[in-house]
Amino acid sequence: MHPRSGAALLFDIDGTLADTDPLHLEAFNRTFEPYGHHFDKAQFALELQGKANEAIAKRFVPDLPPEEQMAVMAGKEQLFRDLARTQIHAVPGLFELLDLADASGLPMAAVTNAPRANADLILNGLGIRRRFRALVIGEELAHGKPHPLPYLEGLRQLGASAEASVAFEDSRTGIASATAAGLKTIGMRTSLVHLDMIAAGASMSADRYDDPALLDFITATIS
Repeated sequence: MHPRSGAALLFDIDGTLADTDPLHLEAFNRTFEPYGHHFDKAQFALELQGKANEAIAKRFVPDLPPEEQMAVMAGKEQLFRDLARTQIHAVPGLFELLDLADASGLPMAAVTNAPRANADLILNGLGIRRRFRALVIGEELAHGKPHPLPYLEGLRQLGASAEASVAFEDSRTGIASATAAGLKTIGMRTSLVHLDMIAAGASMSADRYDDPALLDFITATIS
């Protein structure tokens, strides 16, 4: 890789760096079953994946006061962290791509709607926190995904330009955020299928980071 000025890689975390979606689904079901909700994988991908906790709470426990809604979501996130501590696995090929980026001086950011405690748990659990020059937490900004602000903030912190950079996402919400920020986006197929990701705005999709087509796409964009 020979990146041009302004080139960067920006990654979502859940379902993109690590295949954590099954753990989130289990945590959501344990949390929301007392309120009469149970989600299958398709419902998770459509109604929960990538969305901000405030929006999820308003949708599924609308009768609770706001502070109780967020307490429910805090409990869900704690349950997720309990599950994830021993069950975090990187998407295949991730470490090899990070090595390539580091060797070529290509800066990277992690951009997520997840709470900071979740982001820290996953990044530290994979041993890759030091790889990222920036960590952007959507709920700490004025707008989270699908608004473009999280990715715009990631670009700002890296001093990068959208036209020379690539984003990686696994959800419709995340793809919408990245593409609205002007980024070419690769969908990682941990939950959604190729056609779903293309319909959401992704330029291509892949199952793993060492896919030759993915590497060719990155090279063409950043060079």
